[in-house]
Amino acid sequence: MFCLLTLPFHLALGVLFLPFLLIRVFVKILIALIMIPIALLTAAFTVGVGLLIVGLLLAIPLTPFLLIGLFVWAVVRLTSRPAYVR
Repeated sequence: MFCLLTLPFHLALGVLFLPFLLIRVFVKILIALIMIPIALLTAAFTVGVGLLIVGLLLAIPLTPFLLIGLFVWAVVRLTSRPAYVR
């Protein structure tokens, strides 16, 4: 019953505050259009740095094997005869 009695006031205030509600929606959409690309770029940068760190963490224990292979390659290259070129 109380809602029916105050209905004209609700309608009048709703009409008065409609422009402010529309401005609020417009500002929220504008902020979302600005912030979404920034958030996506930040997320992509963070994922890239994370993948780089994981790659380095996996590669660091393999460096002794890489150095041994490089040493063997250098010794074989230095001790082998050069190819005959015409």
